[in-house]
Amino acid sequence: MSGEQRAKSLTATDHKATLQVTGMTCAACAVRIEKGLSKTKGVHEANVNVAMERATVSFDPSMVSITDIEKKIESLGYGTIKEKTELIITGMTCAACSTRIEKGLNKMAGVSNANVNLAMERATVEFNPAEIQVTDLIKKVEDLGYGASVKTEGAESETDHREAAIKKQKMKFFISALLSIPLLWSMVSHFSFTSFIWIPDIFMNPWFQFALATPVQFIIGWQFYTGAYKALRNGSANMDVLVALGTSAAYFYSVYETIKFAGNPHHGAELYFETSAVLITLIILGKLFELLAKGRTSEAIKNLIGLQAKTATVIRDGQELVLPIEELRVGDLFLVKPGEKVPVDGEIIEGKSTIDESMLTGESLPVEKAIGDEVIGATINKNGVLQVKATKVGKDTALAQIIKVVEEAQGSKAPIQRVADKISGIFVPVVVGLAIIAFVIWFFIVSPGDFSSSLEILIAVLVIACPCALGLATPTSIMAGSGRAAEAGILFKGGEHLETAHKVNTILLDKTGTITKGKPELTDVLPEVGLNVDQFLQIIAAAEKNSEHPLAEAIVEGAKVKGLPIGNPVEFEAIPGYGVRAVINGDEVLVGTRKLMARYEISIEQSLATMEQLEEAGKTAMLAAINGRFAGTVAVADTVKETSKEAIARLKAMGLTVYMVTGDNKRTAEAIAKQVGIDHVIAEVLPEGKAAEVSKLQQSGKIVAMVGDGINDAPALATADSGIAMGTGTDIAMEAADITLMRGDLNSIVDAFTMSRKTMRNIKQNLFWALGYNSLGIPIAAAGFLAPWVAGAAMALSSVSVVLNALRLQRTKL
Repeated sequence: MSGEQRAKSLTATDHKATLQVTGMTCAACAVRIEKGLSKTKGVHEANVNVAMERATVSFDPSMVSITDIEKKIESLGYGTIKEKTELIITGMTCAACSTRIEKGLNKMAGVSNANVNLAMERATVEFNPAEIQVTDLIKKVEDLGYGASVKTEGAESETDHREAAIKKQKMKFFISALLSIPLLWSMVSHFSFTSFIWIPDIFMNPWFQFALATPVQFIIGWQFYTGAYKALRNGSANMDVLVALGTSAAYFYSVYETIKFAGNPHHGAELYFETSAVLITLIILGKLFELLAKGRTSEAIKNLIGLQAKTATVIRDGQELVLPIEELRVGDLFLVKPGEKVPVDGEIIEGKSTIDESMLTGESLPVEKAIGDEVIGATINKNGVLQVKATKVGKDTALAQIIKVVEEAQGSKAPIQRVADKISGIFVPVVVGLAIIAFVIWFFIVSPGDFSSSLEILIAVLVIACPCALGLATPTSIMAGSGRAAEAGILFKGGEHLETAHKVNTILLDKTGTITKGKPELTDVLPEVGLNVDQFLQIIAAAEKNSEHPLAEAIVEGAKVKGLPIGNPVEFEAIPGYGVRAVINGDEVLVGTRKLMARYEISIEQSLATMEQLEEAGKTAMLAAINGRFAGTVAVADTVKETSKEAIARLKAMGLTVYMVTGDNKRTAEAIAKQVGIDHVIAEVLPEGKAAEVSKLQQSGKIVAMVGDGINDAPALATADSGIAMGTGTDIAMEAADITLMRGDLNSIVDAFTMSRKTMRNIKQNLFWALGYNSLGIPIAAAGFLAPWVAGAAMALSSVSVVLNALRLQRTKL
């Protein structure tokens, strides 16, 4: 297509986007991406600059989205750079505010995803830095009528922000209460049964009430006017609109009555100054309680940050220096004395001790550590002096990663919250309509011409229906639930995973390292006639020396225990799911399963009876061949974790169907399963087959959780509805999982499901309370059974009650 033809094909509705592309190495890469994008439906032009690593794309947004274009680039084998930022949002009052900001940010060109959390007062935005900057995001939030600033590292700035907000709210409440108390005192004159209470004459003077109510209305309550104006200007409505409408109706009607009184002192003014002032005071009080309670939902993060050591004793140039941990670098040597916290993650190079890791893993017993072992920052050294080399510092430490996971989980949205967001988005306009209808019915039908009574009904309906509680129902529960789980060593990577876990009805447990300790020991060495036991073991250990499989490590360790020298293989090949092939001293050695022997056409008839005996005893038998001939059998046994049987019984009691999946042979697998009480066994599964087994169960209608700890479990963890990685395993497994357990105890799985179920129950209670409260409150207010100030108090308390209910999760026993 020529430049002229291309220009003609572009339309006024086209959008142009620039993407930062990674992975390009030459001009051929750029051409490939250009061709791939140009063939995409809806893309009219694509130019890729390999030097700048940028792709500029003109496309029709009605036919293709920027996300589709990014996926296309990724499918071609390249990547696109996205940045993620967290903004602290100020000025939100209810779910309608967070929904409006979220919609506004998501509509911006270059924004992939924006998620606004009302409870945490944060926006998490994923965006394309080539198209949009953080300053643009902040400006958008400000244009919508709110404040925004980039979240800085650490909890101090956030604590300062929250404390400043609490201090400001307290000041507003005290001033508002001081001015409202005389008005509240005068309000008793509205009721005949309170006629015996003495009221100073000045309190009944309309001008005195006007003087007290006006500062409350326009100074303390100004935030509601500005919030309502900004909301309406952007074509939506929120809690501020309802409060501003309700209090203004009461205030301005009272002003009208006061002016009439001035013209005619004998006119008995029907004043509602106390209604507007007391309403604002109660709402301010409710917001203060809400701020205080919301501060408690993030206690888990503060506690985790508080675990960090502040200083480290670093060895530099032979001298011991006490430095802040921020100054530690990878490779630094530092000392940890008895009773001190380990400052950062590291490897012990001198010394021996026991380490209390309970604050991170929930494991109550101290763990023995010696040279070569890893230590985690923030854990406590119980006795010996340790010299440690720093391996991870700053953001890379285990604690920092845990804090990051918890923060992201607390800031994310569970699918159930989307429902609440949709409801709150249409709630306010509907309420305004209902309030007007109630006013019209009362003024024209119920008590014709009685403006003041009808006005009270309108105010009560507007105020009782504020959707604050609805907006807080889900995020506060997720914050409290994920925070409590983190304290017990259970990390949910997001609100969606916290929700999914409660639906699981089938669980697959990997055997090695999950049900068993994962550290098998060599139990039997059975060479064929004519071979020496030690010589046979030496050959097998040399073949397995370079393998990372736990069974191989057990064989090598067994040879070391016997004091046998272990040679190095000339060639080595690991064959996943089969075994290993190595060349030692010119001999080809095979060690592995029956399938490995069959693959190389080696006869193993004479060993089958021995293998069966070993496997029936719960041992894993491996066959060996040297130069194409069967040479003998070695067996190892992996002992079951002490807590596995109890945990599996608890999982069954929760109504879960438990499967064990393993690459081991069926007989060994069934022996282990029998020990721990598992009825369903899937054995002899290759690593890639585990994911297929998960899919098979999903296709039969089951909601599946997969639990594993190895590299070969990663595909299955990613495929499962809920992937659970044992934190004692590999980083790859933990990266692929939705839930990470910091300790290797299967009881943590039970705790994770318990936490998920309790959190979801708590969310449903909150949503039921919030929606039920509004649904019940509106007709009661419309029927005239609710004074406006009572409605205001109830509305304020509804938000507080939702947050307090969520906080109950922090007391969950795990």
